[in-house]
Amino acid sequence: MRAVVYDTFGGVEQLHVAERPLPKVGPGEVLVEVRSAGVNPVDWKLMSGALDAVLEFVFPVTPGWDVAGVVSAVGIDVPEYAVGDEVIGYVRKDVVSGGTYAEYVSAPVRTLARKPASLDWDAAAGLPLAGLTAYQVVRRLGVAPGETVLIHGGAGGVGQIGVQVARRAGARVLATASPANHDLLRGLGAEPLAYGDGLVERVRALAPAGVDVVADFVGGVREVTLAVLAAGGRHASIADRSVTEVGGSWLWVRPDAADLAQLAGLVDAGDLVVRVAHSFDLADAADALRLSKGGHAAGKIALRVSR
Repeated sequence: MRAVVYDTFGGVEQLHVAERPLPKVGPGEVLVEVRSAGVNPVDWKLMSGALDAVLEFVFPVTPGWDVAGVVSAVGIDVPEYAVGDEVIGYVRKDVVSGGTYAEYVSAPVRTLARKPASLDWDAAAGLPLAGLTAYQVVRRLGVAPGETVLIHGGAGGVGQIGVQVARRAGARVLATASPANHDLLRGLGAEPLAYGDGLVERVRALAPAGVDVVADFVGGVREVTLAVLAAGGRHASIADRSVTEVGGSWLWVRPDAADLAQLAGLVDAGDLVVRVAHSFDLADAADALRLSKGGHAAGKIALRVSR
């Protein structure tokens, strides 16, 4: 099969397409014929070696944890799926090696859910990691009706879903983004704020008593968070571990089939929108990761593998 690979830690320029063996399919796994793979910042962070102390790597590595595709084979203990089923998954395994930037990927059933019928392949591939991250952060923070939530990085892939999940929980949502993305945030139900100098004052102008909850999806905003958080407020970050030093939570998304199925249901009910900002062919994976590293994609990035 064709797969994007890298042979050692380094930059995205070393990515190349190679022929790789079909993955083995374990007892609790299925083989997915990949239609689209989602691109996430963690993909280039893994490539750089930044998470070498946390995760086991076996080279050559095929990047990618997000997938949308069709089941082409099932393991010997998989009553949940059959050949031909359309699925999505956050296919994070115990070892970083055989990822989703490939024509096929083996996927544990604990990482999968059925594809939302209302989404095309690219949007479906953009849902799992971003959706689970936002959903699990909002749930862990205990967002409740009537509360005011500040989301740092509201226009990104995770931030957009976070806005929608928090709004659905009944919260008032303030969200930071560049001015070019403010109409996008308004369309999702958030009150947009420009990030950068003066952000504390802009938040206080909208929420003089402070905000109840802060969800940080970008990093580097700890002091702003503390300056606008109301007494007794809660905050969490997916990008800044240091928040644990000041009463916050540092959260790492986990694969969860039930959570993913819940998100898929919200999409098909019309309660959750997944916006794809850019799509690339598999051979252009390096360009997709460069765009992701730039941090200005107002939505998800997808790699189209097959149709």
